[in-house]
Amino acid sequence: MKLADFDYSLPPELIAQAPLPERSASRLLVVQGEGFADARFTDLPKWLRAGDLLVFNDTRVLHARLHGVKESGGHVEVLIERPLDAHRALAQVRASHAPKPGSVLLLEGVLAVEVLGREGEFFLLKFPGEEDLIELLERHGKLPLPPYIRRAAADEDEARYQTVYARAHGSVAAPTAGLHFDSALLERIKAMGVGCAWLTLHVGAGTFQPVRVEDLSEHRMHRERYFLPEETVAAMARCRAAGGRVIAVGTTSLRALEAAAADGDFRAGGGETELFILPGHQFLSADALITNFHLPRSTLLMLVCAFAGLATLRRAYAHAIAQRYRFFSYGDAMLLERGS
Repeated sequence: MKLADFDYSLPPELIAQAPLPERSASRLLVVQGEGFADARFTDLPKWLRAGDLLVFNDTRVLHARLHGVKESGGHVEVLIERPLDAHRALAQVRASHAPKPGSVLLLEGVLAVEVLGREGEFFLLKFPGEEDLIELLERHGKLPLPPYIRRAAADEDEARYQTVYARAHGSVAAPTAGLHFDSALLERIKAMGVGCAWLTLHVGAGTFQPVRVEDLSEHRMHRERYFLPEETVAAMARCRAAGGRVIAVGTTSLRALEAAAADGDFRAGGGETELFILPGHQFLSADALITNFHLPRSTLLMLVCAFAGLATLRRAYAHAIAQRYRFFSYGDAMLLERGS
C-alpha cells in the first residue's frame, strides 16, 4: 500500500486546541456497517450491552519535555522517548547542532545530563544523582502536548491530558480515546453489566513522527513497551465465552492486544512491540474500537482503516469533516465495528 492512500484534507480550524469543559461532552460518531449516527459521548451506553468488555490503557503521561543549554551555550529541547531504567532514557533532542557523545546538557537549570550516544534518531541520555528518573521528570519537566496543539501546556492540561484512570508512568502522549471517560460515565457503564479491564502500553514520541516512505512496506515502527495482565486475558476469555464483545478503548489498547496475540494465542505478560498494522491484518482481539480522529498519513489512521475498512473510514472522515467534528487529541471520538 502507498502512503497517499491514507491522506485527506482537514480544515485547520477543526484541530482541537483545548479540551471541552467536561470530558464526556465530546461528540461521538458511531460507524456501523454503511451507516453513521451522530451522538454525544455520554450516549455511549446506548451502543453497549451487558456482557461486553471495555479494555483500557492505564498508562500515565510523563512530564517528558525539558529545556536547557549545551556546554557551548546553545539552546536545546529534550523530549523523552522512553525511560530505560532509573537513570537512563532515550530522547529526541532539538538543537542547532546535534550534541556529541560525552557532552553534557544542562536542563531546566539544575539537571546535568550526559549524552552517552545515539540509537538511530534518538539520543541516549544519563540523568544525574540517585533520584529515580521518573521523579526527576515529574518535578522538573513539562507535560508534552502534541505538536499540532499550538500553545504551551497550561494548568488545566495537567489533569485533562491524563485519563481519570492513568496509573503507570511511562508515556509521552496520552491514550486519547480514554480522555472522554469521566468517573460518572464509567460507573454508568459498570452498572449496566459491562466489564472493564486494563493493560498498559507506553506511547512513545515516535507516534508523532511522520511516515517518510511512500511504499509502506519499507516503514519501520518505533518500539513501544506493553504489559497485559493475566486478569485481562481471563476477562476477555469469559467475555467471549458468554457471547459478549471485546471493545478496545483506543488504538494503543488495540495494538497491545494484537501484539500479545501475534502467535495466535493471547499471552499475559510484558514485552516490546514494533507491530505495524495495515489493511489486510487479521485482527484476533477486539470486536469494536473506540478511537479519536487521527492525522492524515499516520500509522494510527492506517490501523483504524485496517480495523473498519479503508472505504468505510474514508466516508466516515468525510462525514466528520462535513459535520464539523473536532479532530485529534482533544477532539471528538468514533465507535467502530470491526470490518469483515
